[in-house]
Amino acid sequence: MSTHISKLQYISQGDSPKEHLQQIEAICKAGGDWVQLRLKNVDSNTYIQTAQEAKTICQKYAATLIINDNVEVAKTINADGVHLGQGDMNWLEARKILGTTKIIGATANSIEHIQHIMDSNAEVDYIGVGPFRHTTTKKKLSPILGLEGYQKLLDQLKSKKFDIPIIAIGGILVDDIAEILGTGVYGIAVSGLLSQSTKKSALIDKVHTILGANP
Repeated sequence: MSTHISKLQYISQGDSPKEHLQQIEAICKAGGDWVQLRLKNVDSNTYIQTAQEAKTICQKYAATLIINDNVEVAKTINADGVHLGQGDMNWLEARKILGTTKIIGATANSIEHIQHIMDSNAEVDYIGVGPFRHTTTKKKLSPILGLEGYQKLLDQLKSKKFDIPIIAIGGILVDDIAEILGTGVYGIAVSGLLSQSTKKSALIDKVHTILGANP
Protein backbone atom coordinates (compact mmCIF):
# COMPACT_ATOMS: atom_id res chain seq x y z
CA MET A 1 0.00 0.00 0.00
CA SER A 2 1.04 3.61 -0.49
CA THR A 3 0.44 4.55 3.16
CA HIS A 4 3.56 5.94 4.84
CA ILE A 5 4.66 3.67 7.66
CA SER A 6 7.25 5.16 10.01
CA LYS A 7 10.42 3.18 10.61
CA LEU A 8 10.41 4.32 14.25
CA GLN A 9 7.16 3.69 16.10
CA TYR A 10 6.61 4.70 19.71
CA ILE A 11 4.20 2.68 21.87
CA SER A 12 2.98 4.72 24.81
CA GLN A 13 3.42 3.64 28.42
CA GLY A 14 2.66 5.07 31.85
CA ASP A 15 0.89 4.32 35.12
CA SER A 16 -2.03 6.59 34.24
CA PRO A 17 -3.63 8.18 31.15
CA LYS A 18 -1.98 11.45 32.19
CA GLU A 19 1.48 9.83 32.13
CA HIS A 20 0.77 8.36 28.68
CA LEU A 21 -0.09 11.83 27.41
CA GLN A 22 2.98 13.39 29.01
CA GLN A 23 5.20 10.80 27.33
CA ILE A 24 3.47 11.25 23.97
CA GLU A 25 3.98 15.02 24.12
CA ALA A 26 7.65 14.56 25.05
CA ILE A 27 8.26 12.04 22.26
CA CYS A 28 6.52 14.16 19.61
CA LYS A 29 8.34 17.30 20.77
CA ALA A 30 11.64 15.40 20.49
CA GLY A 31 10.96 14.42 16.87
CA GLY A 32 8.93 11.23 17.04
CA ASP A 33 6.42 11.04 14.19
CA TRP A 34 4.45 7.88 15.02
CA VAL A 35 2.59 7.14 18.26
CA GLN A 36 0.58 4.10 19.24
CA LEU A 37 -1.65 4.84 22.23
CA ARG A 38 -1.67 1.64 24.29
CA LEU A 39 -3.99 1.96 27.27
CA LYS A 40 -4.90 -1.09 29.33
CA ASN A 41 -7.56 -1.60 32.00
CA VAL A 42 -9.42 1.66 31.42
CA ASP A 43 -13.10 2.21 30.67
CA SER A 44 -14.29 3.23 27.21
CA ASN A 45 -14.92 6.88 28.11
CA THR A 46 -11.42 7.26 29.58
CA TYR A 47 -9.88 5.66 26.51
CA ILE A 48 -11.82 7.97 24.18
CA GLN A 49 -10.98 11.09 26.18
CA THR A 50 -7.29 10.19 26.40
CA ALA A 51 -7.19 9.30 22.71
CA GLN A 52 -8.73 12.64 21.80
CA GLU A 53 -6.08 14.45 23.81
CA ALA A 54 -3.38 12.29 22.23
CA LYS A 55 -4.75 13.19 18.80
CA THR A 56 -4.53 16.90 19.61
CA ILE A 57 -0.88 16.45 20.61
CA CYS A 58 -0.05 14.41 17.49
CA GLN A 59 -1.74 16.92 15.21
CA LYS A 60 0.28 19.70 16.84
CA TYR A 61 3.50 17.93 15.84
CA ALA A 62 2.22 16.35 12.60
CA ALA A 63 2.63 12.85 14.04
CA THR A 64 0.61 9.74 13.16
CA LEU A 65 -1.69 8.41 15.91
CA ILE A 66 -2.52 4.70 16.05
CA ILE A 67 -4.91 3.27 18.63
CA ASN A 68 -3.98 -0.07 20.18
CA ASP A 69 -6.63 -2.82 20.15
CA ASN A 70 -9.73 -0.63 20.08
CA VAL A 71 -11.42 -0.03 16.70
CA GLU A 72 -14.34 1.77 18.35
CA VAL A 73 -12.03 4.36 19.91
CA ALA A 74 -10.11 4.78 16.65
CA LYS A 75 -13.34 5.41 14.75
CA THR A 76 -14.82 7.71 17.41
CA ILE A 77 -11.88 10.13 17.45
CA ASN A 78 -11.00 9.63 13.77
CA ALA A 79 -7.47 8.44 14.53
CA ASP A 80 -5.03 7.64 11.75
CA GLY A 81 -5.44 3.93 12.36
CA VAL A 82 -5.50 0.96 14.71
CA HIS A 83 -3.14 -1.81 15.77
CA LEU A 84 -4.74 -5.20 16.37
CA GLY A 85 -3.31 -8.13 18.32
CA GLN A 86 -4.16 -11.74 17.59
CA GLY A 87 -6.99 -11.74 20.14
CA ASP A 88 -8.55 -8.51 18.90
CA MET A 89 -11.06 -7.77 16.15
CA ASN A 90 -10.39 -9.38 12.77
CA TRP A 91 -8.52 -7.12 10.34
CA LEU A 92 -11.18 -7.48 7.63
CA GLU A 93 -13.92 -6.40 10.03
CA ALA A 94 -11.80 -3.47 11.18
CA ARG A 95 -11.28 -2.41 7.56
CA LYS A 96 -15.04 -2.42 6.96
CA ILE A 97 -15.57 -0.19 10.00
CA LEU A 98 -12.66 2.21 9.49
CA GLY A 99 -12.66 2.44 5.69
CA THR A 100 -9.88 2.26 3.15
CA THR A 101 -7.92 5.35 4.19
CA LYS A 102 -7.02 4.28 7.73
CA ILE A 103 -3.88 2.41 8.75
CA ILE A 104 -4.29 -1.11 10.13
CA GLY A 105 -1.42 -2.87 11.83
CA ALA A 106 -1.38 -6.48 13.01
CA THR A 107 0.68 -8.50 15.49
CA ALA A 108 2.48 -11.73 14.60
CA ASN A 109 5.03 -14.03 16.21
CA SER A 110 5.61 -16.66 13.52
CA ILE A 111 5.52 -17.37 9.80
CA GLU A 112 2.21 -19.15 10.40
CA HIS A 113 0.67 -15.96 11.84
CA ILE A 114 1.89 -13.94 8.86
CA GLN A 115 0.68 -16.59 6.40
CA HIS A 116 -2.75 -16.40 8.03
CA ILE A 117 -2.82 -12.64 7.44
CA MET A 118 -1.79 -13.15 3.82
CA ASP A 119 -4.34 -15.91 3.24
CA SER A 120 -7.18 -13.81 4.64
CA ASN A 121 -6.54 -11.09 2.04
CA ALA A 122 -6.57 -8.66 4.94
CA GLU A 123 -5.67 -5.12 3.98
CA VAL A 124 -3.01 -4.83 6.65
CA ASP A 125 -0.52 -1.98 6.25
CA TYR A 126 2.23 -3.31 8.51
CA ILE A 127 2.89 -6.24 10.84
CA GLY A 128 4.52 -5.91 14.25
CA VAL A 129 6.61 -9.04 14.78
CA GLY A 130 8.19 -9.96 18.09
CA PRO A 131 9.28 -10.02 20.74
CA PHE A 132 12.94 -9.50 19.94
CA ARG A 133 13.83 -10.17 23.58
CA HIS A 134 12.04 -10.32 26.93
CA THR A 135 10.09 -7.18 27.77
CA THR A 136 8.11 -6.21 30.85
CA THR A 137 5.76 -3.98 28.82
CA LYS A 138 3.54 -6.87 27.79
CA LYS A 139 1.92 -9.32 30.22
CA LYS A 140 1.35 -12.29 27.87
CA LEU A 141 4.60 -12.63 25.97
CA SER A 142 4.92 -14.74 22.82
CA PRO A 143 8.04 -16.87 22.25
CA ILE A 144 11.16 -14.71 21.94
CA LEU A 145 12.52 -14.47 18.37
CA GLY A 146 15.97 -12.90 18.66
CA LEU A 147 18.08 -12.14 15.57
CA GLU A 148 17.98 -15.73 14.34
CA GLY A 149 14.19 -15.79 14.56
CA TYR A 150 13.84 -12.62 12.50
CA GLN A 151 16.37 -13.82 9.94
CA LYS A 152 14.60 -17.15 9.48
CA LEU A 153 11.22 -15.47 9.19
CA LEU A 154 12.38 -12.83 6.68
CA ASP A 155 14.15 -15.47 4.59
CA GLN A 156 10.91 -17.44 4.39
CA LEU A 157 8.97 -14.36 3.34
CA LYS A 158 11.33 -13.53 0.47
CA SER A 159 9.94 -16.44 -1.56
CA LYS A 160 6.33 -15.41 -0.93
CA LYS A 161 6.34 -12.06 -2.77
CA PHE A 162 5.63 -10.42 0.57
CA ASP A 163 5.67 -6.62 0.59
CA ILE A 164 4.01 -5.64 3.88
CA PRO A 165 6.47 -3.78 6.16
CA ILE A 166 7.67 -5.87 9.11
CA ILE A 167 8.20 -3.90 12.33
CA ALA A 168 10.42 -5.51 14.98
CA ILE A 169 9.27 -5.06 18.57
CA GLY A 170 10.12 -6.14 22.09
CA GLY A 171 12.91 -4.94 24.35
CA ILE A 172 14.93 -3.35 21.53
CA LEU A 173 17.98 -1.25 22.49
CA VAL A 174 19.92 1.19 20.33
CA ASP A 175 22.81 -1.25 19.86
CA ASP A 176 20.37 -3.86 18.49
CA ILE A 177 18.90 -1.75 15.69
CA ALA A 178 21.54 -2.13 12.97
CA GLU A 179 21.66 -5.91 13.37
CA ILE A 180 17.86 -6.17 13.37
CA LEU A 181 17.67 -4.12 10.16
CA GLY A 182 20.24 -6.47 8.69
CA THR A 183 17.70 -9.28 8.79
CA GLY A 184 15.47 -7.37 6.37
CA VAL A 185 12.87 -5.87 8.69
CA TYR A 186 11.47 -2.47 7.74
CA GLY A 187 11.61 -0.70 11.10
CA ILE A 188 11.21 -0.94 14.86
CA ALA A 189 8.63 -0.22 17.54
CA VAL A 190 9.84 0.78 20.99
CA SER A 191 8.37 1.86 24.29
CA GLY A 192 10.77 1.85 27.23
CA LEU A 193 13.74 2.87 25.08
CA LEU A 194 12.19 6.31 24.51
CA SER A 195 10.02 6.61 27.63
CA GLN A 196 12.96 6.11 29.98
CA SER A 197 15.39 8.35 28.10
CA THR A 198 16.28 11.74 29.59
CA LYS A 199 17.68 12.90 26.24
CA LYS A 200 14.82 12.00 23.93
CA SER A 201 15.66 14.38 21.09
CA ALA A 202 19.26 13.20 20.75
CA LEU A 203 18.19 9.57 21.04
CA ILE A 204 15.47 9.90 18.38
CA ASP A 205 17.93 11.64 16.04
CA LYS A 206 20.40 8.79 16.56
CA VAL A 207 17.78 6.11 15.93
CA HIS A 208 16.52 7.89 12.80
CA THR A 209 20.10 8.00 11.51
CA ILE A 210 20.53 4.27 12.06
CA LEU A 211 17.18 3.52 10.44
CA GLY A 212 17.85 5.82 7.52
CA ALA A 213 14.46 7.33 8.23
CA ASN A 214 13.40 10.91 7.75
CA PRO A 215 12.10 12.39 11.03
